Amino acid sequence: MNVSSKTSNDISFDDFKSQILKDYEIVVISRTCSLLGRKEVLTGKAKFGIFGDGKELPQLAMARCFKNGDFRSGYYRDQTFMMALGLLTPKNFFHGLYATTDMEKEPMSGGRQMGGHFLTYSLDDDGNWKDLTKQKNSSADISCTAGQMPRLLGLAQASKIYRHVKGIDATNFSRNGNEVAWGTIGNGSTSEGMFLETVNAGGVLQVPMVISIWDDEYGISVPAKYHTTKEDISKILSGFQRDANDKGYELLRVNGWDYTALMHTYENASDIAREEHVPVIVHVRELTQPQGHSTSGSHERYKSDKRLEWERENDCNKRFRDWILESGISNEEELAAIEKNISKEVRLAKKEAWSEFLENHKLLKKELVTILDKAAHKSANKGIVLQIKNDLIAIEEPLKKDLAKSARTALRYLLGQEMAEKEELKKWVESFLAEMQPKFSADLYSEQPNRAVNIEEIKPTYNAGAEKVDGRIVLRDNFDKLFEDHPNLMVFGEDTGAIGDVNQGLEGLQKKYGELRVSDTGIRETTIIGQGIGLALRGLRPIAEIQYLDYIFYAMATLTDDLATLRYRTCGKQKAPLIIRTRGHRLEGIWHSGSQMGGLIHLLRGIYILAPRNMTQAAGFYNTLLKSDEPALVIESLNGYRLKEKRPDNLGAFRTPIGVVEKLIDGTDITLLSYGSTLRIVMKVSKQLREVGIEAEVIDAQTLLPFDLKHDVVKSVQKTNRLLIIDEDVPGGCSAYLMHEILENQGAYQFLDSAPQTLTAKPHRPAYGSDGDYFSKPNEEDIFEKVYGMMHESNPDDYPKLR
Repeated sequence: MNVSSKTSNDISFDDFKSQILKDYEIVVISRTCSLLGRKEVLTGKAKFGIFGDGKELPQLAMARCFKNGDFRSGYYRDQTFMMALGLLTPKNFFHGLYATTDMEKEPMSGGRQMGGHFLTYSLDDDGNWKDLTKQKNSSADISCTAGQMPRLLGLAQASKIYRHVKGIDATNFSRNGNEVAWGTIGNGSTSEGMFLETVNAGGVLQVPMVISIWDDEYGISVPAKYHTTKEDISKILSGFQRDANDKGYELLRVNGWDYTALMHTYENASDIAREEHVPVIVHVRELTQPQGHSTSGSHERYKSDKRLEWERENDCNKRFRDWILESGISNEEELAAIEKNISKEVRLAKKEAWSEFLENHKLLKKELVTILDKAAHKSANKGIVLQIKNDLIAIEEPLKKDLAKSARTALRYLLGQEMAEKEELKKWVESFLAEMQPKFSADLYSEQPNRAVNIEEIKPTYNAGAEKVDGRIVLRDNFDKLFEDHPNLMVFGEDTGAIGDVNQGLEGLQKKYGELRVSDTGIRETTIIGQGIGLALRGLRPIAEIQYLDYIFYAMATLTDDLATLRYRTCGKQKAPLIIRTRGHRLEGIWHSGSQMGGLIHLLRGIYILAPRNMTQAAGFYNTLLKSDEPALVIESLNGYRLKEKRPDNLGAFRTPIGVVEKLIDGTDITLLSYGSTLRIVMKVSKQLREVGIEAEVIDAQTLLPFDLKHDVVKSVQKTNRLLIIDEDVPGGCSAYLMHEILENQGAYQFLDSAPQTLTAKPHRPAYGSDGDYFSKPNEEDIFEKVYGMMHESNPDDYPKLR
């Protein structure tokens, strides 16, 4: 279904006719898939459906201008576009609806996302980059409305970087920055802040992106007057129009049913973005949504009869068909024959996809039924096991869960019955789960040899007379070395460039490496992260700065919905090794003391979360991460930049290990676990505890995701028999997570002589000022008294009550 890039001006009439009829086939195939897809949902074969009907013609025009190396960042109605590029077949479409877990059959997510979410493979089977310049690329879709917009900014900016920054090996990623990033969005979703923030940032950066707004005058069931001022998004955006004096956007408006106008409009948009690196917005109006928003409701419930009649008459496929007939390009009989053949083709694809989906399930069902039957006839609970078997036989179209449920339930009724048939069933269950679980759980993190947790530690080395400098100097000089060694490394954020970040950890680096590599941005956290994702998807190594940890929540949706899930939802076929650099912990006040670790840990599975106690450790984390290809959040200690540290002489080379704790002080009486700024207080208190005869073992968690892969904390608890976790998150936050890891995953409960405890901040944000810090977060006295109290409980004679 590939479309030609030729226009009607340079081909014969026969070729022109052939091209038009091929285009008509594509839009009819796509529409037929949508119509049959809805029926599959209503019959229960598919769980949910959201389709691209009514948007076929403009997507065809967009596909015509989409070249190798280009990237799409779209949403769940772009099926026609993918079909036009030959990247989605009808059978793939139906396998997506059925959630087939075979990537050969459902190549978009192996059943992990609902249908309509598209991607292409950026990585080969070994996790290495493919040549992205030789294929048409689509970043992996997410369902969240406007969530595709932030990454679009970075996908487009990468072309600018590749065109203007010297020394980068762009072999697999760019041809002189000629690639365009194409974004698509529905008119309702333009009300989202992500859209407006991206539009503003794109205009500032002047990057080659084309944003298509599919406007059918509704957002879900709500008409445009409730979404958009003046009921017209391009009127609102008219202030972004470039002119002779000011840079901005080229704004184009076109009707979604006008084939020739669409083709010319998209050719124009492509040329402007590709050649001039000017962003373009194409407002595609007068579109329809023939089946309503989704299979969860009918649009007849919220559209007037007049509107429904207008939609029937102005459906883009109908208008295209009418134009073909009126222009004498084809006749009724020829088009009817095309439509009939397509109907057969798509129905056959649907039937084959469902048969393929069920095929292995039925084979496994047959195998399991035989095992259950044998077990039943040897069991004391024969009747119950036979009933389970018969219930399974009655399921004509079994799912994996039906097989698992039947087998596991049957095992309960074989308890205490030792026989070969029971062992056979047990082996079947274990084998089945071992094979099936990875289909739903693999690739949350990299599973390649160069994964971050496999990068070996290299300790900092020091000259005999190594000077002590501010911690920020260690960071700055280490970053300097990294920028020298990695031409594709770049950093950007608020106050990052000219002043070298608010704590001067990048001091002087913009002047040395240029404004494109060390960049200031506007105040726009969501698209700072989006920039990073898009740049990383195109082979660059970005560090996105969020000025303070407290501000990361402005970008949380993009972090949790897009970056954290990227490798997982693509089954390891895409990666975005973005490093997020921020600073938090132990300053003063509600908005500059960020310690919201519990929330981050639970929302950002798929991203490493690292909490270094000092700047040397932080620098080592950056060095480690650049040897791998996974995303990470590095939280530097906000009150540590001016503390003195020795300056290593192997800058850029030493590496802090990920997933490994560090024992800082040996002890025998109690294990104290902490991280970040609070750890420094714990170390100070450990000396005070020694004065009263308490030998505390102090351990730095260092990395929270993942935590202690070598299970070193349980070894400490085995020795001390007591555990206290100290952090400045709220009660039940990160400390509860660490407790779960140590007690449940590491099994430390069996070595405890007293109840494990936590010491956290109060359940509110810290109040401002030194007193606010003291009374809001764990202080020296809190820690001392907590430890002493635990020792008093177990040995009141040696440790009499303190107060």
